[in-house]
Amino acid sequence: MIETLYGKIFEINAASCAVIIECAGVGYRVTVTAPTIAKLPSPKFAPDGSTLDSPPVRIYTHMAVREDAVELYGFADREELDMYKLLISVSGVGPKAGLSILSLLTPRKLAAAVASGDSKGIARAPGVGPKTASRVVLELKDKIPKKFPHFTDRYDTGEADPSPAANPTAALADAKEVLQTLGYSRSEITAALKNVDPSAEADVIIKNALAALMKG
Repeated sequence: MIETLYGKIFEINAASCAVIIECAGVGYRVTVTAPTIAKLPSPKFAPDGSTLDSPPVRIYTHMAVREDAVELYGFADREELDMYKLLISVSGVGPKAGLSILSLLTPRKLAAAVASGDSKGIARAPGVGPKTASRVVLELKDKIPKKFPHFTDRYDTGEADPSPAANPTAALADAKEVLQTLGYSRSEITAALKNVDPSAEADVIIKNALAALMKG
């Protein structure tokens, strides 16, 4: 099993999100996420074209073995790789679909989407339909907080904190609907919403309710 590759970028194909990384004279073709390819240096050769002058990089990898092929999927850091492994553990999410989701959403944003039940946002990834996106939400709602405890307290998407909701009743109703979609019972939802701030936005209410449900 190949866990990481450390070498110099020999070739980048942005259209297919594939790179060739040369390690000890061997070139490995790796399909990577869009955020990963954006972080990699462009290939740079010596003036005579004989050697690579690019700085060395490390790519964390997952090797998918099929009857007719062995493929490597690459990630810029361990966090992205660990989230990928969670994604492909979901029924119906194959190696390419998992890569597509992480090309659209960073691990933190995916955690936020799962926490808020935003299956539509996940379904925007090419090759990922509504049913598959719903399964991602349902099957990862408990796994992500365990694997990424630093995401639990606050599902930070890098955006500003939400302002108070203009319609608290509507926000609570939206939160209840999302929690029902995630499979929680009416009694569980009622208990989880008992101590939330009703003036908050729906996504904040959902996050706080999920935290209460996880503790329970």
